[in-house]
Amino acid sequence: MGLIISAGTPELISLASLHFKIMSPIILIGGIIGIYYGLLIVHKQFILPNLSPMVLSLVVIISISLAHNDKSGLVLAGATLLGAICQILIQFPKLRQIGYRIKPNLDIKNNPQFKNICELLFPAILSSTIGQIGIYIDMFFASNLVLGAWTAVVFANRIFQFPVGILVTAFLVPLFPIFSRLAGEGNEDSIRTYFNKGVGVLLFAAIPMIIFILLLAQDGISLVFERGAFNSNAVLMVTEALCFLSFSILPYVFRDSITRVYYAYNDSKTPFIIATSTIVLKAFLNWLLILKLNMGIAGITLSTSLITLYNATMLGLFMHKIIKLDYKTLFINFGKMLLAGFLTLVFGWYICQIFNGIPLPKYVFELVKIGVVILSCSIVYAVLNIILKMDYAKELLARLKR
Repeated sequence: MGLIISAGTPELISLASLHFKIMSPIILIGGIIGIYYGLLIVHKQFILPNLSPMVLSLVVIISISLAHNDKSGLVLAGATLLGAICQILIQFPKLRQIGYRIKPNLDIKNNPQFKNICELLFPAILSSTIGQIGIYIDMFFASNLVLGAWTAVVFANRIFQFPVGILVTAFLVPLFPIFSRLAGEGNEDSIRTYFNKGVGVLLFAAIPMIIFILLLAQDGISLVFERGAFNSNAVLMVTEALCFLSFSILPYVFRDSITRVYYAYNDSKTPFIIATSTIVLKAFLNWLLILKLNMGIAGITLSTSLITLYNATMLGLFMHKIIKLDYKTLFINFGKMLLAGFLTLVFGWYICQIFNGIPLPKYVFELVKIGVVILSCSIVYAVLNIILKMDYAKELLARLKR
């Protein structure tokens, strides 16, 4: 913790270390939760694994609500551990119902399945580790900024992950087994079709998210969080971080989608090598944007967006060694979506300017503004895509008509 929080006080470093010790069993528990999640998905049990994280959140919310005067955060750390335990207990009965039992198998020496899974998992584990190293690099640079800078970045990430996590998870959970089956069958044409359709639909939904964040981030954050120690200055800090982070949604969607194609072909080495190359680039961008260009909090999240773009680009370029995907059709549709998105952003900005001149009570103003802007921009974005004859908009319209 002394290394990660380089500019922190001894008290902060000591407290962070204590929190880490309390939560350390989650290293094991989280791994088992992930395995249970995968098994349930394989057996097409989608609802329970995707709702089980809510159990952890509820335990944390209840614990904090009961401990009003906990200034050390120890209740939060303990509640996080307890919530993880509850999450694994929620999943376990369903696995027993399916037919799984806890039965250790130490036959690993001559087990081809064990060797195969290790060959696939080892680079994947290292890739995940590299992602965490990127977070530690951000923490290192954030500790040199104003008080609350890292908290603002964490808040921005949490808000960012709420819509994006739901969107990406909902589409990619069923896509990966499809890619794996088609790769096993050698059906490359269907992989191209599903990839373009999956990524296209995700991009189609992601562009309005960026528009809503850019137009409504400050109002939404103020409405939900501005109370107590979370003052107007904190709202501005989180808004700044979130707006620059929002640009990573598009490469994020592409990166996570194409990574599933690599894994479907049992290639976890290429994503690992590309992820490894981002470590030095991440440190350089943070140094450039934060220390040299003095962008502060925005520098941290902008560097994250640029790293995500770099990662997605490299994965896309190296994919031709495995399979040639139909990028042309995908990016023609993407260009139409971007044009519709830009025009919608201009329209939304004009609506926001009108609202800013209307005298209304704070919470009423924010609620009405958010509702009107989201509804009107959604309609304009959909209509523009239909006018531009964008495939996914036409398909969506046909489904709505049916």
